[in-house]
Formats: sequence, structure tokens, C-alpha cells
Amino acid sequence: MGKSKTRILRKGINNQITRLSREDAINNVIKYFNDNNLTKAHDLITMFGLDAEEILEAGASYEHVVAMKNILEI
Repeated sequence: MGKSKTRILRKGINNQITRLSREDAINNVIKYFNDNNLTKAHDLITMFGLDAEEILEAGASYEHVVAMKNILEI
């Protein structure tokens, strides 16, 4: 294998997409709510299709969930 292919493969190993479970996504949404980063929370909610009930059970405040009612099924 040449130097270029070796370099490309090593670079690819370090640039892998992280694996995110549904539970991790819910926890990250709550963290983003607390940090007032609603755009990242919106992205995770739409990517995983999270419900309002799941987010509320995980500990999010009702006000944050109501603020996202346009994308959540309430």
C-alpha cells in the first residue's frame, strides 16, 4: 500500500461519525435545553423522531417541551 492510501485510511479512522443511541439523544436534548441551544435540540428531536412524553420522562422542563410543540406531538 502506498503512502497516500495509508494516510487516507488513518485520516478516515479519526474522522468517524460518532454513534448515538436514542437514550443519549434524549439526554443531549435535555442538556441543550438547559444551555438554551434550541437549534441543536431541534436537530436531535427531528433526527430521532422523539416524542414529548419521552423528553418529559427524562427530566426536561414542561416549558422547554411546549416551546418545541411545533415539532413534537403533544
